[in-house]
Amino acid sequence: MKRPWNLPNIPVYSLATYDEQKVNMNICTYVSAVSMKPKRYMVAVYQDTQSLHNILHSKNAILQVLGKQHVNLVNVLGKKSGLSYDKESYLNKKKRLELWNDKKVLTNCAGLMELEKIWSKDAGDHTIFLFDVKRFQTNHENVLMLDDLRGKGLVRI
Repeated sequence: MKRPWNLPNIPVYSLATYDEQKVNMNICTYVSAVSMKPKRYMVAVYQDTQSLHNILHSKNAILQVLGKQHVNLVNVLGKKSGLSYDKESYLNKKKRLELWNDKKVLTNCAGLMELEKIWSKDAGDHTIFLFDVKRFQTNHENVLMLDDLRGKGLVRI
C-alpha cells in the first residue's frame, strides 16, 4: 500500500532554470499553487543540482506543465544531473526546444508559467521557493501525471 503522501495523482512539471549561457531542466512534482491573488506557486528543488544552483543565482524561471508526450524525457531531465550532463544539447539534438518570451522551453508543454522568485527556504533534501507568476500560457490539457510515470515504471512511489 502507498504511503499517504504518495496517494495523489499530481501533474508532472519541469522547472527551466537559466545561467548566462544555458538552460537546465529538471522533473518536479513537489509543486503547488499557494495563492490566487497574487498568483503564487511553491516549487521544491532538490539539493546539489544544477537547477538549484541556477535558481539561487537568478530571479526568474519557467515552470512547464508537461504533456503526456514528454514521458520519454523523464529519465534525462529527472535522472541525469545538469552538473555533469548537458541537457540543453540533448534537447536541441532531439528538436525538443522552442522559444517562449525569449527563453528556451520544451516544445508542446500543456502550460507555461514565467516565475519570479520571492524567497527560498532550506527544507531538508529540497529547497522550497515561493514565486510570483508573471505571465502564463495554456496550450492543451493532455497533462502528464504522476500515475503515468508509475505505470511506465519510471518512479516507485
